Amino acid sequence: MISRRTFALLSSSLALSACAAPYLGPGYTAPGYNGAPGAATATPGAAGAQGAASGRAVAALLPLTGRFAGVAGALENAVHLALDAPGAPQLTVLDTGGTAAGAAAAARQAVAAGAGLIVGPLTAAETAASAPVATAGGAYMLAFTNDPAEARAGVWTLGITPGEQVAALAAAAQAAGRTRIAALLPDDAFGHLLASGLQRAAGAAGAPSPTIRFTTGTFSDINVSIREMSQYQARRGPIDAEIKAAQARGGVAGRRLAHQLARQPIPPAPFDALLLGQIDPAQLAEIATFLPYYDVSAPGVQVMGPAAWGAEVAALAAHPPLRGGWYPAPDPTARTAFVAAYQAKFGQAPPMIADLAYDAAAIARVLGAQGGFTLAGLTSAQGFTGADGVFGLLPGGQVVRALAVYALAPGGGRLVRPAATSLSAVGA
Repeated sequence: MISRRTFALLSSSLALSACAAPYLGPGYTAPGYNGAPGAATATPGAAGAQGAASGRAVAALLPLTGRFAGVAGALENAVHLALDAPGAPQLTVLDTGGTAAGAAAAARQAVAAGAGLIVGPLTAAETAASAPVATAGGAYMLAFTNDPAEARAGVWTLGITPGEQVAALAAAAQAAGRTRIAALLPDDAFGHLLASGLQRAAGAAGAPSPTIRFTTGTFSDINVSIREMSQYQARRGPIDAEIKAAQARGGVAGRRLAHQLARQPIPPAPFDALLLGQIDPAQLAEIATFLPYYDVSAPGVQVMGPAAWGAEVAALAAHPPLRGGWYPAPDPTARTAFVAAYQAKFGQAPPMIADLAYDAAAIARVLGAQGGFTLAGLTSAQGFTGADGVFGLLPGGQVVRALAVYALAPGGGRLVRPAATSLSAVGA
């Protein structure tokens, strides 16, 4: 579900990602809490004097009006569900209108109300405008965007980022003994973020520097890109020369030798894993026609792609060169508790984006019950376990997340590598 088009939405507008809920959820195992989601509804209200004095008050910045109002109800429901517990901090719900100016104004209200932690806002633009207000007022922020540019000290971007997706794939490749990774990526913001993530992952693992090529997506450019990065001419050229020489000899022996040489496999590609950043099934179908033509195929080369492939499993698995391709996703079974609690309370299943709001508010509940919001508490080394798996907050605003890796198969995603169950094992 994260397409390049969706990613643009995430970065500049919505922080949604479709990657099977790449965004945090419930069932919390944060420090000091092991309970299931509560059942009753909390009532929003202004932070009281006690909350303001202790720094325990929480504010939720949500697009209650404006173009993103359609998702605000689910976000607010999830926040109330997470904070429905004895001793939970007091909550103020503020409308951002889905705009940067509205988010900045809401952040000023939150700080004035004594909020020590702000949950939201939804988009990158809102986060960019409200984060400086929050941090200047001494409040931490758990924003829902997946734009890594908005991560900074005191501001965490909870949406799954391209870098997190690549880290999961690189770890799986490393575990399978595949360290020579190449990438064919779209020449846009999403593609460049995938590239940066791949370079970081390779460097952290001590693997060779990846071969990365950006493409405009035209048929011709894809053809040239795969041919050149696979070094097809250098691999095939010597065999073609031998075939030509055999044919020049003439006679039965020459023809027989030429025939034998033509059936000889060419040397393998210079990489053993290939990351494709494309999401559009039609464009991936074009790429699939070139991979076997240039002898870039399994088992020699493991094809990999972004989390959005999880929304197109059947369509992509229909192409043999892509079948078996890896993509990252949270473990869907981890989300079961949250979905059940949300559905029991509100009569419908929560959309994926609600996971972010629940997890952010659950962190607020846990740390608020421990006396307040501190950097040490937020960046606890043990991290947190949400409905979408284990994750941790780093001091610089980044999020480390445990993702599973699945393979494209006709009947659906096939688990290749389960998600880590502890923060220390993420990336191992």
